Amino acid sequence: MKNKIFLALLLFIAISCSTEKKETLNETFQRINDEVLQNSKAYSTLEEATSTIGHRLTGSENGKKAEEYTYNKFKEYGFEDVKFVEFEVEAWSRGTIDVKIDGQSVPAVTLGHSPTEAKLKGQIVDMGNGLEADYAAKPNTANGKIALIYIGILEGSEPGLSNLHRSEKTSIAIKNGATGVIIINQVENGVLLTGTASVTGELLTIPAVCIGKETGMALKEKLKTKKVEAEINMTNNSNMIKARDVVATLPGSEFPNERIIIGGHLDSWDLATGAIDNGIGSFSILDIARAFKANQLQPKRTVQFVMFMGEEQGLLGSTYMVEKEVENGTIDNVKYMMNIDMGGNPIGINAGGKLDDTLFFKNLGAEIQKIDSTFTNQQSNRSGLHSDHQPFMLEGVPILGIIGNLDRSIYKCYHSDCDDFDLVNEAHMRNTARFGTMILYGLTNAEKLPATKMDSETTKQFMIDNGLEEALRIGGDWKWKD
Repeated sequence: MKNKIFLALLLFIAISCSTEKKETLNETFQRINDEVLQNSKAYSTLEEATSTIGHRLTGSENGKKAEEYTYNKFKEYGFEDVKFVEFEVEAWSRGTIDVKIDGQSVPAVTLGHSPTEAKLKGQIVDMGNGLEADYAAKPNTANGKIALIYIGILEGSEPGLSNLHRSEKTSIAIKNGATGVIIINQVENGVLLTGTASVTGELLTIPAVCIGKETGMALKEKLKTKKVEAEINMTNNSNMIKARDVVATLPGSEFPNERIIIGGHLDSWDLATGAIDNGIGSFSILDIARAFKANQLQPKRTVQFVMFMGEEQGLLGSTYMVEKEVENGTIDNVKYMMNIDMGGNPIGINAGGKLDDTLFFKNLGAEIQKIDSTFTNQQSNRSGLHSDHQPFMLEGVPILGIIGNLDRSIYKCYHSDCDDFDLVNEAHMRNTARFGTMILYGLTNAEKLPATKMDSETTKQFMIDNGLEEALRIGGDWKWKD
């Protein structure tokens, strides 16, 4: 009799398990939403890191502390497979700077990777936007001179001009014989911008500095009527350093060999704490990882959460990862790379790559919109350069990002001494964490991924279609033969 009761109980349990209703995507998203709204740690961990660590310059003691901080957080959130991926590179950092224009000292910041020592005195020439067309319009003008360049596109310029990165503008100046570069920032009130001016991440052959907008525009006016000289004296550091990407892996249940990488750069420049660039991105990713564990989300495909180092000095950490993937023959296992860099408060999805299923992300966004209509489900299919998605994209890996809705005023402190925690909006970081978790979960659990790795020729055409060929050629990253 007891055996019959026991067997009946087992049968009841088996039937109950087999008929248990599977959670719908909407129910999963609602559960994610509720949990992140209540328990998000994105804002508090960034606040703690900025106050206890400060800046996160790659190769510095602060950078090392940031690596260890995020490693420990992944462990605290329940990840068993957390690794440091160490790489050794030559890294640059600033030393001293003194800039005089017409004999008067002016506030200036060194741009990487300026020479370790430079003592330059020479005539300044106005090269406008610093594009190829500016030099073609005034042949040999910059040869043997210091080129004055606006970082953006000047008002009154020819309509439809595409801007280039400061490093690409510096490369063009060097090609045209300039002995130095002075870049005018586009932000008012004397804000100075740093960042690399080297397209290759190697030391420049000439010094490059940034001056404030007001100083620069006044200098442009002066150059219309008289010759002006500048004196640039600087020292910098360039040493072999060791840095570490931090990688936390959550194995997939059905397709463990297929990997979705979500990453953002943890490192920052040293003028401030780098709260916006890229604390809001990397610490939101850290919270997305927390949300996966807290909500017991089991992805079908393996997810790797990556804190990249060395992005600011030339995409060092992400490039190292991709090189190793190619070397080991595992790059084809990377099915998507989702990058969050200075983005947040998502209102849509940017899906780079050649989409086989053009409705996938629209439908996924519609499910998120049902949870919260502030996610307006905007869609785009664009790709740019100069962030950690780039080396993956050049190997044909489909790219994913968010369309953010952050206060535009915070970008005035990009790479500047005002990039501190007081710029951070807590609700926006929480939105990045909850909507980012939904996007990532929806992608990794897709029955079929909406895009596949592009072959070489398709990747080449994608670069051309996105207007990236010129910049890639200038940077020496165009991998296709003419």
